[in-house]
Amino acid sequence: MMAAALIREQGIDVLALFFETPFFTSERAVRSATSLDLPIKVIDITESHLKMLKKPKHGYGQNMNPCIDCHTLMIRKAGERLEEEGAGFIITGEVVGQRPMSQNIKALSMVESESGYKGLILRPLSAKRLPVTIPEEKGWVDRDKLMGYSGRSRKPQMALAKILNIHDYPSPAGGCLLTDGVFSRRLKDLFSSRPNAEVREIELLKLGRHFRIDPNAKLVVGRNKEENQAIRALFREMDLMVIPISVPGPTVLALGTLSPEIEDLALSLAVSYSDAGETDMVEVRLLEKGVERVVRAKGRAGKEAYQGYMI
Repeated sequence: MMAAALIREQGIDVLALFFETPFFTSERAVRSATSLDLPIKVIDITESHLKMLKKPKHGYGQNMNPCIDCHTLMIRKAGERLEEEGAGFIITGEVVGQRPMSQNIKALSMVESESGYKGLILRPLSAKRLPVTIPEEKGWVDRDKLMGYSGRSRKPQMALAKILNIHDYPSPAGGCLLTDGVFSRRLKDLFSSRPNAEVREIELLKLGRHFRIDPNAKLVVGRNKEENQAIRALFREMDLMVIPISVPGPTVLALGTLSPEIEDLALSLAVSYSDAGETDMVEVRLLEKGVERVVRAKGRAGKEAYQGYMI
């Protein structure tokens, strides 16, 4: 937001680009752009991002976050649109040292070189700590009016935001699910069992509790009404869906190679995580391959019986 504001202060039009995947969505970016009256285009890069994510050249961070490769991909995608948009260069809001692994000078230089747009990437918040770019050399941008921020503190940026009359800005944490430990563990498990997993399987990783039963079968158990509804929306005919009907309980989705044993486990999980007592028999609805039926089932002795399956 501040990078865009600084460049617009110099009389230059800015178009915001947001690159969307299942791991980072555009709602916050659209809100931020709207608050600045900044035009924005949201571009889905899921296909190319997934291809990169499975084998990033520069590896992962603490979790499954391939930040250097991800930044390179997004800069390349932005560069490919320069001519189409009638734009002269690319800006980002990165600050030297704000992210020790992905925003140090070496990493920023690597992204620039590997993107194919060396010299055309301007980082207004840290420009005075970085080599002069083509926009500065050619006089399109006044380098003296750019910043030289570095380090992890956001106090200088917050002070600048006040000067620029920017008040509604996001917190520094969060945003990318690939930095989350639990989500990364689930994603790694999914790629191990289903290298060509569908996008909807990735969306399911955001929901409920996940239980890996064997290399070819998994169960997802909703934790609340909203998750149950979202899980049902992601159900497909080849799956098995289990829903307690005589007591409040979770929606359970079974995916993969299904067997009678998997069905029994799905029923047991649905009842165990429901409001039923440990010995209660519960009516449960099953839906599979377009066929719906109702059975009676009971859970195992406590939820701890399933801990060994949990991802």
